[in-house]
Amino acid sequence: MGAVYAVAVLYAGALLSLTVLGLPFVAVALVGARGLGSLHRRLVGRLLGERVAAPPPLARPSGVLARGRVVLTDPVAWRALLYLLLRLPLGALGFLAAVGLPLVAVWLAGFPLWVRLLEPGPRPVGWLDGAGPPAGLVVLAAAPAALRALSRANRALAQGLLGPVRSQQRVSELENARATLLAESTDRLRRLERDLHDGTQAQLVALAITLSLADDALGEPQVPGADGRHAPGSAHTPGARAGHSPGPDLGRLRTLVDRARGQTDDTIAGLRRLTRGIHPVALDGGLAEALSGLTASSPVPVTVRLDLRERPAEVIERAVYFCAAELLTNLAKHSGARTAEVSASAVDGLVRLTVRDDGRGGAAIGRGAGTGLTGLADRLAAVDGVLRVESPSGGPTVVTAELPSRL
Repeated sequence: MGAVYAVAVLYAGALLSLTVLGLPFVAVALVGARGLGSLHRRLVGRLLGERVAAPPPLARPSGVLARGRVVLTDPVAWRALLYLLLRLPLGALGFLAAVGLPLVAVWLAGFPLWVRLLEPGPRPVGWLDGAGPPAGLVVLAAAPAALRALSRANRALAQGLLGPVRSQQRVSELENARATLLAESTDRLRRLERDLHDGTQAQLVALAITLSLADDALGEPQVPGADGRHAPGSAHTPGARAGHSPGPDLGRLRTLVDRARGQTDDTIAGLRRLTRGIHPVALDGGLAEALSGLTASSPVPVTVRLDLRERPAEVIERAVYFCAAELLTNLAKHSGARTAEVSASAVDGLVRLTVRDDGRGGAAIGRGAGTGLTGLADRLAAVDGVLRVESPSGGPTVVTAELPSRL
């Protein structure tokens, strides 16, 4: 039906091209072709299992002439019309493969019988009588392969012509990447502000209080009390009358100083964690050193294989590092693996990171949108990277990230 529509549109458009009705007819026909393309896109998804991304909707500017110009220059509609036209030979070949080949196979397999039914009487046995049945079986066995090949051609044609134009797809990818980066940056800033407010700031306030207590202890004179010990605040001591002031309570001072030292260490550790989240210090020595240090701290034994012939850009190194860190964290928490392997290469402008494990498998992109592998794939897409996951039930799991070494 779609092929008939395409042929009719092209034929009628050619006839009307020299009249005033030519352009309006073509514009209406292109709108119809866009609709038929959308229908075929859904059919390809349901019948062939090929998901084709929907193109952006047609713009609707104000004014008849402006709308007509948009329709006539719409690449999605023209590509849909071309798809409908090319579907004609593919449909014919599909019919031959689905119906013609089985009929030919039946005819060849029963050739000796058909000949004797059509030509009664004695007939010598020829070479066709012996070659017919095997040839029929060969043709019958070739029919499924022909159908699969035509199905692949159909899916490739739909993917190439019914989806968005490459420029439109690139714009959509950049918009999604920008939204992902903005959301990630906002979330990171909020976490940083919360960690500074609830963690580092509270630790510094506690440290200031401890130092204030130590300062107060230094300024308190010690006098003997009723039990013979020195008590603060009294000036009626022999030392005071003689002009000598006893020293501060050294035990209390030592306790306060030890507490201040511990609070200082905690604050420094917290600041290191915060700065490591902004830019890992390990990356200062390169990706090889950073990945080796990352795998060394993994609770699962990890083998490292590196082939870093060139150093990627800083933003790519950071993306690869955080990708490896998250994959190793997920591996330790959820996979149940006993061993793992991390491979990284940077060759010919392409950076590839592969993490393998012998765990239970079952990992997939799309489970838990916005987190885990889905969030990781979104963050890699922001730097033109892709994430592939092979994780059959029972394992093993292989996760591969590919990124350009330069943006």
